[in-house]
Amino acid sequence: MKRHDWYVLITYIAMQLSAFAGVPLLCALGVGSSAETPSEATKIASGYWAVISFLTAFVIILWLLRRARPERNMRQMPLASSWMWAFLGVFLALVAQSIAVNIEWRLLGIEPGSENTRQIIEIIRLTPLLVIVASVIGPILEELVFRKIIFGSLYEKYRFWPAALASSLLFAIAHMELEHLLLYTAIGLTFAFLYAKTGRIFVPMFAHVAMNTFVVVVQMLLADEMEKMMRQPELPLTIWGAWL
Repeated sequence: MKRHDWYVLITYIAMQLSAFAGVPLLCALGVGSSAETPSEATKIASGYWAVISFLTAFVIILWLLRRARPERNMRQMPLASSWMWAFLGVFLALVAQSIAVNIEWRLLGIEPGSENTRQIIEIIRLTPLLVIVASVIGPILEELVFRKIIFGSLYEKYRFWPAALASSLLFAIAHMELEHLLLYTAIGLTFAFLYAKTGRIFVPMFAHVAMNTFVVVVQMLLADEMEKMMRQPELPLTIWGAWL
């Protein structure tokens, strides 16, 4: 990887780890002091720190990548065709997610639902500004890190599948829900395919942002109904088991 790629990875990792210091700092400054419980106050502080840290990392990473060029192994598809794949990618990501959810549930016995997503939705309810991170900033950063930097660097040296599997597994592990390793890997493979197919990073970015926005809206508006549907014994392939 190039030097600026390493700087991007360091920035992203620092952003993820910054919560250990940032959240207690905001709590000490009184953020969330109006909350009814200490737990709720911590969640509010976590929400605001996520907004601060993600936006800061976003600006830094964009600056670091300001002169980045497409990977040498990729040919850029014309813009019109790329936008077609961007919209189609939303559907592909949701289908891949749906299939993975059902494999985990029906074949592996892993209960549908993500504790990570539930916590994020709960924090969004307390700090609505976090929806910008969950729906837009977060997905864009993940595509820059896991697809453009990690997948792109591996794809210059190896074939698609080794590069896509390695980057997608790292993407899955980074979500810290190892029981759903298959699910996150399937989503990562879909976005890697979109990037390799079009040679344009905005394509998986668009699909990722659209998918996360869909998940947030569904979780916020239909959370109770989703829980009931997921318990139905004859539930068909569905996109209700959505993850961020």
